[in-house]
Amino acid sequence: MGIQENYGLRFGTLPPGEKDAITDVPGVAVGHATVIAGSDIRTGVTAIIPHPGDLFHEKVQAAAVVLNGFGKSIGIPQINELGTIETPILLTSTLSVGRAADALITWVIKHYDQPDSPIRSLNPVVGECNDSYLNDIRARAVTEEHVYAALDGASDGPVREGVVGAGTGMSAFGFKSGIGTASRLVEYAGRAYTIGVLALPNFGRREELTILGVPIGRLLPPESDAPEGDKGSIIIVIGTDLPLSHRELRRLAVRAGLGLARTGSRGHSGSGDFVIAFSTANRVPHHEETIFLQETRLNDAHRGIDRAFQAVIEAVEEAIVSALFHAHSVTGRDGHTREALPIARVLELLRSRGALIQPGD
Repeated sequence: MGIQENYGLRFGTLPPGEKDAITDVPGVAVGHATVIAGSDIRTGVTAIIPHPGDLFHEKVQAAAVVLNGFGKSIGIPQINELGTIETPILLTSTLSVGRAADALITWVIKHYDQPDSPIRSLNPVVGECNDSYLNDIRARAVTEEHVYAALDGASDGPVREGVVGAGTGMSAFGFKSGIGTASRLVEYAGRAYTIGVLALPNFGRREELTILGVPIGRLLPPESDAPEGDKGSIIIVIGTDLPLSHRELRRLAVRAGLGLARTGSRGHSGSGDFVIAFSTANRVPHHEETIFLQETRLNDAHRGIDRAFQAVIEAVEEAIVSALFHAHSVTGRDGHTREALPIARVLELLRSRGALIQPGD
């Protein structure tokens, strides 16, 4: 379980999945490759694989939302034009996007190519954040081998969080950040569905940090230095087994911004804030001879979709805070140090304001 159980934090009212992670969505796998070398390299890559089958020939319905477009992600236009994702999703450092995309293309061709349906065009999906405060970003230390390691090592088990993979060099609210994840269960027609979130937060100034409605950042000592805290980014990936159309997934992705705001984000002008959402239900075949598709999807004219919106908001808020709670202090490029969130002090502040779960609650 995640930080809700471990620390007594409760983000909303919906129950989390068994692992409180995006991998609670059946079939979804996550892998990391962490790249640490010498005193200046602190980076990595994280892979999210929507299902274990042939993703190119059995695409997942998807949508992407750009909350603020100061970013260099790859693959967003085709996601929104065709409403599908046909490759795993990679997260990495800003200047490693091109190399990661090239390696992803090679990996997809190797694993998904078919003799009677050779791959001649595909849309690699790569998101990024700038880790240059702790990492020598110009070295572009993420290699093809690191991408392959993240993809080949992807698992549907518990997700490692904090200083791992793409989160190795990231910072948020003036503290060390990293990878964070969470999930929520929602029920429709007597069946439970899962909505999972994986976040890569790399944004915000210390005074903006808010946890469970408490202005934690203003209650902690100010930063000794504040290196462009308004020029960060966040990538949020939402996965679900709830049958949703491209349009409905876009509606979910928009709600991620509400969860983001609950942590104190202001969507600064220099921040690249991107959300990618996919559903593992109603896979879309690649073969062109399929003229008509039949599918079941949630009737969003019924207000039941509000539960899915709530799940996204809660899981996004928790995933961002979880990235902070799982991170440890890191020293990197040019001796820069990013300290971990002082968890004991934060819990004390939350407890004093009645924001923690009490025994028996």
